Parts: sequence; structure tokens; C-alpha cells
Amino acid sequence: MRIRTTVTAMLAATTAAAALATAAPAQAAGSVHLSEIYYNSPGSDTRSNSSLNAEWVRITNSTTKGVSLKGWTLTDASSHKYLFGTYTLGAGKSVEIHTGKGTNTTANRYQDRGAYVWNNDKDKATLRKSSGTTQDTCSYNNSSRSYVLC
Repeated sequence: MRIRTTVTAMLAATTAAAALATAAPAQAAGSVHLSEIYYNSPGSDTRSNSSLNAEWVRITNSTTKGVSLKGWTLTDASSHKYLFGTYTLGAGKSVEIHTGKGTNTTANRYQDRGAYVWNNDKDKATLRKSSGTTQDTCSYNNSSRSYVLC
């Protein structure tokens, strides 16, 4: 009986260890990342404010805590730069950075530009922390679509 109990205990320990070794990896803690770029606003490119604001980049915070984006930058391949002022992106929230003019809210920020930033055929968005470290990038090369999911 003692041998059977010892073998059963060893088998249970081996099975548990194997289950741990083959278990799916833990979910990542999340990140602040580029999630979508709407690079070709609908209709003709008239440089109207509504057309400029239909061009935007969505940044998503998939962490469980708010993240201060003060001093962070969003740039395109031509080095057009948007600099975040005092702003915290809430846990699980997204913000859209529009090209044109508008009143900043928690969900929408505005670059106050009078010309388009994102090329309609190809470009690259880079999100950098205030330290200059690249947080995320997203590229596209497709003029037959208006947006890309990052």
C-alpha cells in the first residue's frame, strides 16, 4: 500500500509539473500602443477642417492603470510631430489624434493643422515616450484602403 501511495503521489507531482510547463503563457500586462490609423479621409481632400479631422490615429491603453502621456510624441515618416501636453490615457481607454482643429477631450485630441499629415498611399506612425524611447510603430502601404489596424 505504501508503494502505491508513493507512486500515486509521484505521478500527481509529475502531472502537475507537466501541466505547468505546457500551460499557456500568462496574459501580457498590456501596453499603450497604436491601434488604428484612418489615413484617407472620406471624399475629396479639400483641407476643410471636417476633412482634416476625418484623418486620425487611435492610441489605446490596454493596461489596468491610467498612463500619463505628457511629453510623448506621435510622428509620421516626414517628421510631422504631435506633442502631448498634460494628458492621462485611462485604463482600457483609447484616444484619437485628429489632424485638424478642435477642442481637446479625453477621447479626442487635435493637432490644429491646416494640411494633411498622413499620406494616402503609405506612411509610418511612431509613438515615443517623453524619454524618446519608441513605444510603438505602425506602417501601411495600401492606397486602395482608407485605414489600417495596427
